[in-house]
Amino acid sequence: MYSNLKIKDIPKNERPKEKLLSYGAETLSNSELLAIILRTGTRGENVLALSNRLLSELEGLDGVLNASLNNITSIKGIKEGKASQILALSELFKRFRTLKSTDKDVKITTPKDVAMVLIGEMCELKQEILKVIFLNTKNIIIGTKDVFKGSLNTSIVHPREIFKQAINMSSAKIIIAHNHPSGDPTPSKEDVNITLRIKECGNIMGIELLDHIIIGKDSFISLKEKGLV
Repeated sequence: MYSNLKIKDIPKNERPKEKLLSYGAETLSNSELLAIILRTGTRGENVLALSNRLLSELEGLDGVLNASLNNITSIKGIKEGKASQILALSELFKRFRTLKSTDKDVKITTPKDVAMVLIGEMCELKQEILKVIFLNTKNIIIGTKDVFKGSLNTSIVHPREIFKQAINMSSAKIIIAHNHPSGDPTPSKEDVNITLRIKECGNIMGIELLDHIIIGKDSFISLKEKGLV
């Protein structure tokens, strides 16, 4: 409606910034929120129109937040400056409620504690990743590492690689976690076999396996709660 107008020429109560300040961020559309982040439009197109076009060409907010630099800069009028703003927004979104979102010690007391710091970064992955979480004697996370990628099975998941890292980290305990790209966190037979194998090796090494968390789409399953750890 106002695509050819400058933002200052749009009625004040319809400008994204003024609407946010008056009524709250939750009242704004995705394009209005994106417009506030981008701040300016391009020649002949104000920032609201640009934001609408971005969302359209990248197929919605999910597309914007998962777009690469090349995807974004291939859109007419978007150069590296605006692309960097979008990529920074995307990275902040991905870090929200993950281990990267805080510098404070994270103590694990329940399986949900683990899931809450992993779902944000693992639920949208297109490939299976096995992550190891290293803990000290007080169950405080001292580090994490992705140790395997691809479809997991007992022939490729070598406990020695996991416990080598645990020894290097001086870890007293570990938790393993992996994602199911299908979105269904139900454990497979291989998931159970891998868990039992790592648990047995941990008992020999004196490094306890506390749990195996499987991450789905906004959901998780704890093999400890299933009685398998």
